[in-house]
Amino acid sequence: MIMMGRFALLVFLAFASMQLLCIAADHDAAIFCDSFEEPFNGRWIVSDKDDYKGIWEHSKSEGHDDYGLLVTEKARKYAIVKELEEPVNLRDGTTVLQYEARFQNGLECGGAYLKYLRPQEAGWKPKEFDNGSPYSIMFGPDICGLTNKVHFILKQKNPKSGEYVEHHLIDPPRVPSDKLSHVYTAILKPDNEISILIDGEVKKKGNFLSAQDFDPPIIPAKTIPDPSEKKPEDWDDRVRIPDPNAVKPDDWDENAPMEIEDMEAVKPEGWLDDEPEEIDDPEATKPEDWDDEEDGVWEAPKIDNPNCQTAPGCGEWKRPMKRNPAFKGIWNPPLVDNPNYKGIWKPRDIPNPNYYELDKPYFDPIAAIGIEIWTMQEGILFDNILIAKDENVAKSYRDTTWKPKFVVEKEKQKAEEEAAGSDDLGGFQKKVFNVLYKFADIPFLSKYKLQILDFIEKAEKQPNLTIGVLVSIMVVILTAIFMLIFSGKKQQPRVEKKTEVAADTSNDQGSSGEKPAEEEKVEEKENETGGAAPRQRRRDT
Repeated sequence: MIMMGRFALLVFLAFASMQLLCIAADHDAAIFCDSFEEPFNGRWIVSDKDDYKGIWEHSKSEGHDDYGLLVTEKARKYAIVKELEEPVNLRDGTTVLQYEARFQNGLECGGAYLKYLRPQEAGWKPKEFDNGSPYSIMFGPDICGLTNKVHFILKQKNPKSGEYVEHHLIDPPRVPSDKLSHVYTAILKPDNEISILIDGEVKKKGNFLSAQDFDPPIIPAKTIPDPSEKKPEDWDDRVRIPDPNAVKPDDWDENAPMEIEDMEAVKPEGWLDDEPEEIDDPEATKPEDWDDEEDGVWEAPKIDNPNCQTAPGCGEWKRPMKRNPAFKGIWNPPLVDNPNYKGIWKPRDIPNPNYYELDKPYFDPIAAIGIEIWTMQEGILFDNILIAKDENVAKSYRDTTWKPKFVVEKEKQKAEEEAAGSDDLGGFQKKVFNVLYKFADIPFLSKYKLQILDFIEKAEKQPNLTIGVLVSIMVVILTAIFMLIFSGKKQQPRVEKKTEVAADTSNDQGSSGEKPAEEEKVEEKENETGGAAPRQRRRDT
């Protein structure tokens, strides 16, 4: 009852604060805010384009009385846009872009990013909003397959060429992998600094004018390879070539087989030539409802022949194959240094006609906010979209709207784990921690006690690390036992032997030298046949 009362109070406070914040916001500081407490119809415009059939809903966030804008169906394209009363000038002081997104069904394959659109004079209409509509900034989470990032893309016009170029933030942060509400913040500062925050914590910082932070760089290279130059036809950039004077030896037989029968192999004693490897299952019976006319002739299922289990093999014996010592494969002349080698060709550098200098990016103003996504999952909820000129306003939003909601979700998640008891991972973790604390008190482990306690504390703070921590502690315990048993001994033959084997294996696998394809095939065949080992009976499972 106490837990439920706490939930109710948190939900009430969060809901009340969200209702009031947009109304109370200073218009000079909060340029735009939408908490979606009222239906979006009439304020946001849904695209009429044929490809965008996804249905938007005004829906409560799961477990809250707080409303948001919900993606309702899988495998759909969605497009919706909200025009601002006045365009936002991004070149004037600090600008903060912030909003909340929640993957209520977990992360699968979907985007939840926003597009901050240029004025309609750029060539778009709200009812025709789609992926081609021109934007200034694209910002937000996107995950599918190998993609897992919080995008920040600046689309800027090159003043020399007149073309718009997408500049992607390098190494953006990853998307949180849970079903909770998260708030994404991008802060654009007048000194060209860009900061990406997740849940109020800075995850990435960069500089708009740094070539290390954006790809391609916002300031183009001063020189470029001359596009009109082509490699001369007589330019030879081969470092080594086949020796033109080499001749295939007379005794080189390219037709010799890679493997031949091992004529020295002898059939093992006790080999059962007349016994099949498999027989009909004597205990199998034809099903009563089996109809020969409809189901065909019934055949008993096969089982391994029990007479073969103690014999070296059954069925027709054949000599095993072995490597043919006469095999040499296709002859190739050896490589020699190329006397005509001129080096690697590249065109000469010329001044970049599209090079320009600037002291800050050419941000186009923001005239609308759009959500245009294609997603394979439903349940994505957008909420509390904000544009502000003051970082404190964004922080106030996070503290007043997102944080209470996030606390409720975390409390609920924790309560569900506790309620599940020992049947789930949470209960299992408690038992593991109790056992590990007892291990830490064992006398002969006293030297490692602090290390073990440190591992346990980390696991309690991050439950998803429990298995890894358990393995780490077991390694510590085994090491202590090993040291106790072998302390005082100068030699440890078994350990050294294993180390040598591991090292040899590593060297073989990690060798950078290349082998001819024929040799690789031979080695593969040897591995498959096991050299001259006798033919063994087949074991189908």
